[in-house]
Amino acid sequence: MSPLRLRDPYFNYRYRHYLHVLRTSLALTITFIIVTSTQIPHGSWALVSTLVVVGNLHHIGSVLDKGGQRLLGTILGAIWGIVLMLIPNPPTGVVPLWTLISIALATYATFATRYGYSALIFGISVLLVVGSGDSDLTIALWRAFNVLLGTLVGILVTVLVVPQKATDVLRFLLADNLDKLARLYHAHTSASAESDIDTRELLKATTAQLVEQRKLVDAIHSERRLRRNELDSLLSLQRRMLSTIELLLETHWTTRAGHERIDAMEGLREAQHRLARVLGTLAFQVRTGQPIEVQVKRFDLDQYANQAISARGEDGHMLFSPSGYLWLNRELARLTRELSLRLGRLRRLPSKRLRRRASHHTLISDAHRLTLGSGTSSNDTETRHNDSQRS
Repeated sequence: MSPLRLRDPYFNYRYRHYLHVLRTSLALTITFIIVTSTQIPHGSWALVSTLVVVGNLHHIGSVLDKGGQRLLGTILGAIWGIVLMLIPNPPTGVVPLWTLISIALATYATFATRYGYSALIFGISVLLVVGSGDSDLTIALWRAFNVLLGTLVGILVTVLVVPQKATDVLRFLLADNLDKLARLYHAHTSASAESDIDTRELLKATTAQLVEQRKLVDAIHSERRLRRNELDSLLSLQRRMLSTIELLLETHWTTRAGHERIDAMEGLREAQHRLARVLGTLAFQVRTGQPIEVQVKRFDLDQYANQAISARGEDGHMLFSPSGYLWLNRELARLTRELSLRLGRLRRLPSKRLRRRASHHTLISDAHRLTLGSGTSSNDTETRHNDSQRS
């Protein structure tokens, strides 16, 4: 396998589950070799610590965060445990009492700070060192050392061996969500009211991926590539765009008369399809690591205002659905423009490595390869590609 492929963010994302198994197995193997070759006492604690650090954490940011907290908690807990063990001739119950007090404070800290995991490991480390109060200090110190060793091995393997960045996972989840939003928005203009099963599935999948992105915030923050407020704004805009499209789907089919009036608005469908193509282009640029250069036009309501205001039902009452439907279209365009601008300000989101490797896998079609190779803009090609996928 080419070393370049192992450095490809999309390759790492696509095969992240297999690569995580590889990293975990390698970390355990390295720890086992160190423990057995040096005959470190109580080496099983090192193996357990390695598995705890990397076992259910796939990203560099997550491992750095939890591994760092584990190191901090272990060191502080071991030091405090040693202090308690070195009290000369302590009265009966003093050491257990202070052990209990320190663990109680650590338990409270698990709720009070973001270093809750460090507090938990602190309490565990104190128990490892102190035990029942009459444990051998040498055994306790070897256990603490093994915890530190296993943690360090887990961190180093995660950082050095085919690292998976949470920022890249966010990139591909965001691009996939934008594609889904484009498909939803494009499809609803011609879908029938009865055939919305696929629509529900797309809405459900988009919501699930928003939840996945939310889980990555701490890991991405630990990688120091994006700030929390930047991540919060991206998630908020996606959520609002999804809600707007849901309302569009409902408003479009409120009444048959309103639907017919909406269909009769000249140029509306073209404007909607143009906005759907913009969403697809935005997804393409995010997915392929390009600088965000999407221009989102404002949704002009003036040309439809009279038709919306004058819309009447068979009973002569005013139809509100056309006006609400037009406003929702304008709101979606505004949110898309704001998202495009915010993505354009994220200097660390574009990826040269991803752009170089984009033509070697399924991120782009043959047409895109020709476009990227010629150095021209990919917006028009991506637009045609999205249209062909939806048709």
